[in-house]
Amino acid sequence: MSQQIDTLAEIAANYDAIVLDQWGVLHDGSAPYDQAVNALNGLHASGVRLAVLSNSGKRSALNALRIEDMGFPPDIFSDVMTSGEALWQDIAKGFISARSFYAIERSAGDAKAWAVGLDIEFCDLSDAEAVLLMGLPDYSLLETWRPLLFDMLERGLTIYCSNPDRQSPRSDGLVVSPGAVGFAYADLGGSVRFYGKPHRPVFQALEKALGSNQLLMVGDSLEHDIAGAQDSGWDSVLVLGGLYAADFARGNHEQTLARLVAEKGCNSPTYTIEALQ
Repeated sequence: MSQQIDTLAEIAANYDAIVLDQWGVLHDGSAPYDQAVNALNGLHASGVRLAVLSNSGKRSALNALRIEDMGFPPDIFSDVMTSGEALWQDIAKGFISARSFYAIERSAGDAKAWAVGLDIEFCDLSDAEAVLLMGLPDYSLLETWRPLLFDMLERGLTIYCSNPDRQSPRSDGLVVSPGAVGFAYADLGGSVRFYGKPHRPVFQALEKALGSNQLLMVGDSLEHDIAGAQDSGWDSVLVLGGLYAADFARGNHEQTLARLVAEKGCNSPTYTIEALQ
């Protein structure tokens, strides 16, 4: 059974560092959550090491700037690691042979900005060796992507998905995220390489950067944050007010958590908390 806590400060001394998800934990995509900045400032001031691990298709430096722009002081984080960074590094090191990609992005230009420093090009689907799936325009519908998925399948293209999240919280609700398109392609029989949580390499990369595996993962997704932490031997905190806010707003919290854990096929988190504070 998970232990309910009121603040991260209650348990911070048990870990070498606290690792935080972005969306649904630090902010809603446009503004920080109430008390989040104050909570992290307080932890940092007391000597707690903090890091960010995000299923963002963009590189780490850009995410660090985004977090700073939302009011989080840049010096409070020892490291910011993203799934987009992990994919960039694999291409740079030659672990991926494709050099021409069809890009699926949230905003025009995102892919080219991400690819600076790489010897790759972006092209039409007909000329592509593979697909980069790094973002979706806000409020996309999964159904609208299916014709494109069938075209990719016919061409035998592999999708490199740098954001495996199926949904992401926004200030006005949930939106479809790139992972939903990636999993839909896999369900059709297509080849997909997912980068980010819950896959172990991104957790191992952060362990190496922080020099420890005595880490605590704070996230709002059982499927990605909590399951990935468990697979890596980390303890975890589920934030109830993020991705599952609507679920926990109704009924008993323990019953709701038990249902969600069964649906997602993972173990219960070590702790639960209403919001980052």
